[in-house]
Amino acid sequence: MKKLTTYLSNHLIATTVILLWIKTILVTVIGFDFTLMTWLDFVLLIISPIGTLMLFIGFSFLFTKRVRPINLLVIYSLITGLLYANLLYYRFYIDFVTVSVLLQISNVGGLGASTFELISPYDCLIIGDIFVIGFVILSMKKKKVNIHRPGRRKYALTSIGLIALTISLAVFQNPHLLNTSYDRDQLVKSLGIYNYQFGNLLYGIKAPFEKLTSDKQDAGAVNDFIQAKPPKKSDLFGIAEGKNVVIISLESTQNFVINQTVNGEEITPFLNNLIKDSFYFSNIYDQTSQGKTSDAEFMVDTALYPLPSGSVFVRRPENTFQSLPIVLKKSAGYTSVVFHGNESDFWNRDQMYRTLGYDHFYSKKYYNVTKENSINYGIKDIPFFQQSIKQLSTLPEPYSAKFITLSNHFPFLLDEEDQFIETADTKVEVVNRYVTTVRYEDEAIKDFFNSLKEKKMYEDTLFVIYGDHYGISSKYESGVHALLDQKDTPLNHLELQQVPFIIHIPGQEGRVINTIGGQIDIRSTVLHLLGISTENRMSFSHNLFTRTNSEPVVFRDGSMVTGNYAYINNLCYDRNSKEVIDRKNCLPYLESARNQLNLSDNIILGDLLRFTK
Repeated sequence: MKKLTTYLSNHLIATTVILLWIKTILVTVIGFDFTLMTWLDFVLLIISPIGTLMLFIGFSFLFTKRVRPINLLVIYSLITGLLYANLLYYRFYIDFVTVSVLLQISNVGGLGASTFELISPYDCLIIGDIFVIGFVILSMKKKKVNIHRPGRRKYALTSIGLIALTISLAVFQNPHLLNTSYDRDQLVKSLGIYNYQFGNLLYGIKAPFEKLTSDKQDAGAVNDFIQAKPPKKSDLFGIAEGKNVVIISLESTQNFVINQTVNGEEITPFLNNLIKDSFYFSNIYDQTSQGKTSDAEFMVDTALYPLPSGSVFVRRPENTFQSLPIVLKKSAGYTSVVFHGNESDFWNRDQMYRTLGYDHFYSKKYYNVTKENSINYGIKDIPFFQQSIKQLSTLPEPYSAKFITLSNHFPFLLDEEDQFIETADTKVEVVNRYVTTVRYEDEAIKDFFNSLKEKKMYEDTLFVIYGDHYGISSKYESGVHALLDQKDTPLNHLELQQVPFIIHIPGQEGRVINTIGGQIDIRSTVLHLLGISTENRMSFSHNLFTRTNSEPVVFRDGSMVTGNYAYINNLCYDRNSKEVIDRKNCLPYLESARNQLNLSDNIILGDLLRFTK
């Protein structure tokens, strides 16, 4: 025992670094599901955590005369906690924790059913060693055994040298790496999870200063780039002029449920029937980032991309925006309102809606929410729509009313009396339950439409229905592949990121539009039908009636898709042959993607629209 104590006292610093290093590599390969494509990927996987881990552990002794055991235990626990937090976050969001997410943690879900659904029994292997290390350290402290302190200068220089080597190799492999802070997948793969977190911290510190250093000249340069391609008009321009607008945001709804059956029953019978007499856009992609529902709202309202980290609703609610409510009010005197059965401060909506020009926000306090009529994140969709009708009927016309649904939210829980379809029969329970909550959502929309017809509020309304973001993350996608009888491939994963987008104008003949697009294109398409020009506006939105498939749909991580090509996971695919092809085929579209994302970030972080009043 004495020999063991002596050994640990001499090697405890190295032991803690090695244990954390092993855990980090295992979580990176298994938990983050990274595929190593080249020998340099393997080298970076091995060396990227070491320097930063050494530096973190070094804070227990680098600035003191001896190793402080409690400091060492606290640092070890914090590093493990950071690693585990990223793992949990990645399991659902397929993303990594950022400083902005930590600052808005109340908006990404607390310790509830959503979180516990993500926890695995194997997670004890990640956090269990904290107790072992803690026992060893506290025992040594109790026995007053001094922990050997490495030479501080040599230790610090080695740590910094390994970090510098990691960054150099990563930039050698990908010269654009440090200029694409939004590509978190590649940053973590190349720099490691800890170096990425440090870089994200620097980005968060830098961001507030961008507004202070921006001026009218910056706004002019961005505007010139955007206006280089004036919008085109189609013969549908203005066919819904003056009509009321009802926008319905479908929580976590993916496009694969449309016209899909389970055990011979349609998952979305009402929407399936509705699209026969509607404009149904069958190739629209989820472009949200860490803000999820708020990101989708932001794109529809502003035609700007979400920020790479956090939510604009939380980070930039004081900005100036050329929002949809403001455009509708100035152009045609619209009153704009929002209906949502959640707390008004969730995603900072109360403040952001005022900034965006909404005249009123009907939040949870306007609803009779009981234990019986609510589940998961709030009031169920059917009573939500039923209780909203009264306020909707009092609005002066023309009005624009946005409804944000809640019931179809992970982990997709539903009371038995609300299940209108049997669960699916895959090996993934989350997917099986998802079918029932989507079906409930569909029934709620059917009930809403029927109520509007009864109250003579249906005929003179333009309906806009869109999915806000994916519901089934890649962790559970095997169930969807089984449901659809398809293989698990990168391109099939990409197709599962499509969300439904339906525009229904009563009396208008239906049409399926197969043009590819994204949620950012919803605004221009709606304004086109209302007869409101989108010229001279800082917008990245395309009218889907005139958009071409050669224009890339841009995702927040810098990947993209066109009619012929897709760039995902840092590989270029031919969408026709479904094969990986030379990256140069995707380069022009990637350049366009980078330009759009950077310009959009400049507009938001620099608050450039304040110069265009």
